[in-house]
Amino acid sequence: MDRIVVSTSRERSLLSTHKVLRNTYFLLSLTLGFSALTATASTVFMLPAPGLLLMIVGFYGLMFLTHRLADSPMGILAAFALTGFMGYTLGPILSTLIASGAGDIIMMALGGTALVFFCCSAYVLTTKKDMSFLSGMMMAGFVVLLVAVIANIFLQIPALYLAISVLFILFSSGAILWETSNIIHGGETNYIRATVSLYVSLYNVFVSLLNILGFMRSN
Repeated sequence: MDRIVVSTSRERSLLSTHKVLRNTYFLLSLTLGFSALTATASTVFMLPAPGLLLMIVGFYGLMFLTHRLADSPMGILAAFALTGFMGYTLGPILSTLIASGAGDIIMMALGGTALVFFCCSAYVLTTKKDMSFLSGMMMAGFVVLLVAVIANIFLQIPALYLAISVLFILFSSGAILWETSNIIHGGETNYIRATVSLYVSLYNVFVSLLNILGFMRSN
């Protein structure tokens, strides 16, 4: 009797985990599509780039709102608002690349981003490895990135700028590994929060690849 109860409990846990994972990937695909639409509109209509202050307030404000509403249906709307805003911020970057004749860099960055996501997700999903040990390393990496970004605001060193982009890719790849592992091991049970976490990682990888490829092209 005890074995039946334990087996039933495990089956329910697996079903719940699969549901969260399925919903996360479904919502992620929708938000990526919506973000692509806003990025395209921002590029076509050549909308002005948001200032640093507006971008920080918009990103963290919408991020906070999404996490606050994650347990209600309104959290989905907040997630679309966040990803749509982030897509809009890509418009001026893409416009600059296209105007300079470097539009091929966009497709290369998209392909690289998709490859990073596929490899990281496939590794965790196939091995079922617990990546919780990355949490400490990621916290240290976040501090290093924060210091490097602040330093580069004042120093404006091209090599440091390139290094920051590489570090962002490594950090975001670790975040994808950690978040995917967190979902399949039951640590994350809210698909809206999981979606936003994965989206931000993909956004950072894409922008970092644009920076690196653009830097190489300019040289």
